[in-house]
Amino acid sequence: MTITAIITLLLITTTTATTTTTLPSDISALKAIKSAINPSTIPSYSCLGSWNFTSDPCANPHITHFLCGFSCSSNRITQLTFDRIGYSGTLSPLISKLTQLVTIDLSENKFTGPIPMSLFTLPNLQTLILRSNSFSGSIPPSISNLKSLETIDISHNSISGTLPDSFSSLIMITRIDLSFNKLTGSIPKLPKNLLELAMKSNMLSGNLLKNSFSELAQLEVVELSENLFTGTIPGWFFLQPSLQQVNIANNGFTGIEIFKGVDSNLVAVDIGYNKIGGYLSGNFTAYPVLSSLSLRYNQLHGPIPAEYSKKTTLKRLFLDGNYLSGLPPKEFFTGKSSVSGSLGDNCLKSCPTSSQLCLKSQKPSSICQQAYGGKVKPKS
Repeated sequence: MTITAIITLLLITTTTATTTTTLPSDISALKAIKSAINPSTIPSYSCLGSWNFTSDPCANPHITHFLCGFSCSSNRITQLTFDRIGYSGTLSPLISKLTQLVTIDLSENKFTGPIPMSLFTLPNLQTLILRSNSFSGSIPPSISNLKSLETIDISHNSISGTLPDSFSSLIMITRIDLSFNKLTGSIPKLPKNLLELAMKSNMLSGNLLKNSFSELAQLEVVELSENLFTGTIPGWFFLQPSLQQVNIANNGFTGIEIFKGVDSNLVAVDIGYNKIGGYLSGNFTAYPVLSSLSLRYNQLHGPIPAEYSKKTTLKRLFLDGNYLSGLPPKEFFTGKSSVSGSLGDNCLKSCPTSSQLCLKSQKPSSICQQAYGGKVKPKS
């Protein structure tokens, strides 16, 4: 090939690379999105600060304008990924014009107002991350239109209202994080391909219903702590086939069923800070890979089953803050057990203070007598 031909080819390649013309409707959407943000929160060095519409957004190379904040495929915007710099304002409804969006990540900024209803019409959206903003309003039933959605994270906002029943229609979704909002009501039927469910620190209430969790053969992580759930934790809940981690601490549960999970993958369970009474069951020790268990600060009575001190996979055990009585299993203190945690603030006898498990002192005998129906001695 001659030098002239090579130069001609380079010119053609360069021209092709820089003649991309972004779809006009995508450009108008980007303009609307930027204009809905308070300009005083857009530093010149930020991604949005480089959005200068005198040039073409999807043209390459980006030298001075449109340096970041989005991605293109051909002449269409496919990602909005804002830098975490404190942009404040609202999210423009014209975001719906970006019909090829696959990813929206506006996390850790200061957006306010409701999530635009028009966003829930985006046909190709797979990832929606609005974490750590100040979005308000509710999640509409039209969320079911996001047929391609795989991940939604709207945690750390001010979303309120109940969860729509249409959640179950999101058949592609694997991860839901709605933690640290103001959601109320019960959990609806969940999508069958879900792997992770996080709804910590809301105002969700009611019982754990089997219909909500049916068909979840892949569910691995459940985080529902710091809500208002009540009733008995049902035995089927811990037997979901892929379940590995459960945190339902800081609720109002009053009872618990524990079926033996001989085929379970459960590794960590936290049911602390509830109101669970009755005797401590040894059935959790039948879960073959259970490593961490917390039932602290409930209202459990009776002895600690010896099985807990003999379970070799168990590394962390927190039973403090109950009314457990009798002698703790001696294996905890003879070097045969490698469990850490706490057995303190109970009604146990002869819990050796030389053991880390017993560093927290036991309850006064008067409180233990009350818990077991005894009479409290009058003060002298």
